[in-house]
Amino acid sequence: MPHPAAPAPDTAADLVLTGARVRTLDPARPTATAVAVRAGVITAVGDDADVRDWRGARTEVVDLAGATLVPGLTDAHSHPVWGLEMATGADLTGVTDLAGLRAALAAADRIDGWVLGWGLDHNTFGGAAPHRALIEEAVAGAPALLRLYDGHSALASGAALRTAGVTGPREFTQRAEVVCDAEGPTGHLIEHAAMELLTPVLPRLPHAERRARLLGLLSSMAATGLTGAQVMDAGDVALLAAVAEEADLPLRLRLAPWCMPGADRDALDELIALQGRGGRGWRIGGVKFFMDGTVEGGTAWLDHPDCHGRGTEALWPDPAAYADAVRHLHAAGVRTATHAIGDAAVRHVLDTVASLGESGRLRHRIEHIETVPDDTLPRFAALGAIASMQPPHSAYTRADHSDEWSRRLGDERAGRAWRVRDLRDAGAVVALGSDWPIAHFDARSVLATARAPRGAASARAGLTGLMALEGLTSHAALAAGEADVAGRIAPGYRADLTALGLDPVEAPADEVAEAEVRLTTVAGRVTHRS
Repeated sequence: MPHPAAPAPDTAADLVLTGARVRTLDPARPTATAVAVRAGVITAVGDDADVRDWRGARTEVVDLAGATLVPGLTDAHSHPVWGLEMATGADLTGVTDLAGLRAALAAADRIDGWVLGWGLDHNTFGGAAPHRALIEEAVAGAPALLRLYDGHSALASGAALRTAGVTGPREFTQRAEVVCDAEGPTGHLIEHAAMELLTPVLPRLPHAERRARLLGLLSSMAATGLTGAQVMDAGDVALLAAVAEEADLPLRLRLAPWCMPGADRDALDELIALQGRGGRGWRIGGVKFFMDGTVEGGTAWLDHPDCHGRGTEALWPDPAAYADAVRHLHAAGVRTATHAIGDAAVRHVLDTVASLGESGRLRHRIEHIETVPDDTLPRFAALGAIASMQPPHSAYTRADHSDEWSRRLGDERAGRAWRVRDLRDAGAVVALGSDWPIAHFDARSVLATARAPRGAASARAGLTGLMALEGLTSHAALAAGEADVAGRIAPGYRADLTALGLDPVEAPADEVAEAEVRLTTVAGRVTHRS
């Protein structure tokens, strides 16, 4: 292969990486040993001779000493800004029973007098419905809000409900609920509209602390190999914008603001107007919809009711209005991502995509897809719909179907959990993510779990090592409409790169989960170095 012409001194590379095993995911040159980067873009890929002439006096040269260099890992579904608010207070992700929950709450620090917690597993309640009576003694009468791991429900104490003025049921545009019994609200708040009743009275951390937490979180994400995240919300965009002006973001962020049920044409046009706005390291691109909620909350839209007789309705009371909204955004050239967990929800989104006709380069996404029947699988590839899935979610289920998710669905539907490999085999583009803070953001865990499914999904085949890597690279780029600039290591592509101490394609899944992350770069800027 001919060597590139030697650059003039003012066009030398900023960064040259050598001594690597490069998996480019570029069909034109699948492997290499060296890469040169200038002005945030890859300029040369090959061996030492191919990059030698790109070196200049100011070029940083890094010998990766045999590490495997891959396109920058991108979490295709994450909430690093909005999730900061959710992941505030006591980390309850390790709690497994009521005794452990009460002990954690009794020991939890108070935040402006409140007890806050997050990541609480539905299985903690042992099959019983969440109720404030289960936590009142542990919080000693303090206002408390505990967010369940699914992000779509929470448990509030009596004092918290009184502080927010929640004394009975409420009516919502979406299918949300303040659960009540004969004595009033039980404290169980289902879906965002119900949980937001408490937002005005919750403690608010000062800007400096929120800024530090955001930068710390993004740096921790970079340390697991992540170079980017497709953010399925707009969150506190003012905070993000301020932080990005003050410091370089460790991750490249692409945001999709929410469109909730009841949005009228003016609201849709406002979302259209937001497209392309952004700052250093972040940009708005796309819109996030919710077709349903969660299985554990009884709000997943199912073909047949769950074991409690719930799940037969969409989160949008009028599903046709959702389809109209997607068509309006599609006509304006806006990509959509729709949360759809239940089989009926997935089918309705696919039907909506089918109604768009020939979509050309504009492809739409379906998020989560936790249970689908066989006849649904081939429709993804046929329609060009992208499956965005989060294998670590299966950790909240159990192989024997004794968990809350499986019990609600029953054995047949639980037996088709997280059909990541089936969708790939059916020809679908499958982008992978964590959905942090629903599951841990560690990109290595996403790779490993995609290859070795857990819980109710453990009976299903996992992805190959290459498929898993594609899910966090080339398929993630397709999901964002960025396949021409991201997802492979080739000249002209963004210099978002991840170097691992082992080959994520060939190494066993359990070793990938613990792999050393030697280096991550965003636009050629080193964001993590071991």
